Amino acid sequence: QVQLVESGGALVQAGDSLRLSCAASGRTFSTYAMGWFRQAPGKEREFVAAISWSGGSTYYADSVKGRFTISIDNAKNTVYLQMNNLKPEDTAVYYCAACAAASGSKYYTGLLEYDYWGLGTQVTVSS
Repeated sequence: QVQLVESGGALVQAGDSLRLSCAASGRTFSTYAMGWFRQAPGKEREFVAAISWSGGSTYYADSVKGRFTISIDNAKNTVYLQMNNLKPEDTAVYYCAACAAASGSKYYTGLLEYDYWGLGTQVTVSS
């Protein structure tokens, strides 16, 4: 079992930056690929960013590419999502997810590929 706890969500203005953290505990964190997803009111949960457990491979949704950066610190069992130039359309609950990875270079973008989820942290961007 892997337990995930997100933090860092807040109410910010458009153009601001925010960093989300996801602390993991439980089984060997360093063999899990990690991802961030988000869900806005009335919408389905969508992929935001993913990273391999080695940290060497990352992938982003087109809507956040160039503004968001995902990173991983295996020594701290923590994955981060740095969000810059936030827009009102980024408003959502952000979820951290983990899945057992086939290799250190593998990342995953599908919701059903992930085994463990956090409870989410709210990000609200005002215009």
